[in-house]
Amino acid sequence: MPVQEFLAGETLHGLAKRHDVSRNLIRIWVHKYEQGAFDDDAQAADLIQEYEGRIAALERLVGKQALELEFLKGAMKNGPRPKNGTTSVITGPAASPSRKDG
Repeated sequence: MPVQEFLAGETLHGLAKRHDVSRNLIRIWVHKYEQGAFDDDAQAADLIQEYEGRIAALERLVGKQALELEFLKGAMKNGPRPKNGTTSVITGPAASPSRKDG
């Protein structure tokens, strides 16, 4: 980082030329560094990197689940149909005939 190089003794002119930035920008960075502003920026950059990792993991999970849904939809369309009997959403044992009280 140019700020640390400047604090180690590099000249503004040499740093500006090597990093292709203006000397004034390096002065601003040095001032921010001395005020502790880069600590907040570093924490924010770490948070952003962590969030980007979480987002990527969630995007992979969503993609996987979308593929699973498509597979299951295709399996339901192309799966074997029962040849006898009625199809119903409700399943369970057949109802027993009611007894007549008499």
